[in-house]
Amino acid sequence: METYLWITSVWGIYLAAIVFFGGMAWRIYEWSTTPKSPVRLGMFPKPKTKLGRFAKLMKDTFIAPQSAKIEPTMWIFAFAFHVAALGAFVGHARLIHEFPFLPELLGEAGMNTFAAWSGSIAGVIMLAGVLYWIARRTYGPFKNLSVPEDYLLLFLLLGVVTMGDHMRFVYGDIVHAATYREWFLSVITFRPEIPHELLASNVGISLGTHMLFTNLFLMYFPFSKLIHSIGSFSSNLVRSE
Repeated sequence: METYLWITSVWGIYLAAIVFFGGMAWRIYEWSTTPKSPVRLGMFPKPKTKLGRFAKLMKDTFIAPQSAKIEPTMWIFAFAFHVAALGAFVGHARLIHEFPFLPELLGEAGMNTFAAWSGSIAGVIMLAGVLYWIARRTYGPFKNLSVPEDYLLLFLLLGVVTMGDHMRFVYGDIVHAATYREWFLSVITFRPEIPHELLASNVGISLGTHMLFTNLFLMYFPFSKLIHSIGSFSSNLVRSE
């Protein structure tokens, strides 16, 4: 298990970071060197004031009302997934630094309980969203519009979320954030080590597999259709001009 963890949870992270940031730099270079349109591409009707255009930009980017009108069920699952993913991202920030006010307010035991509940809820919502997208791509009219890349992305997301949920529900009371923080800080400071607590429990298999799917997802992200999420802000800005 130690070798597996070193491959997936240390060296795999470094490889994923190189590919991800290199791919994103290449994408940004492509976007920056693309000739700009000589005409305005704003859509009507549009707000007349700068504040109104900014509000519309924020609404179109973060709420996506057009999607809600066209396919409300998909919008509900997508919106819930993204909110839960944001919560999970904030929770993962504890791997770098503990939020100072929460332990003081809740205590160590209370903090672990809060993290367990919030992480569990976010994980279940994200899993429901991924399963909905898989069903949507497998049954009904969208099956004919789907390509292998759609299933690959969903498979990687399913692996990330499923193994994250497995760590939370099975080992959440055994291994806490402090142990994961020790491991993650050692990796990002280029002094990698695997804590004994991870090696002594079976959570190492779950962590390694979680990181395997995460690394593959991050390496593929700059070259996949999900890159649209990075450009959504700029595209909505063009539409509001």
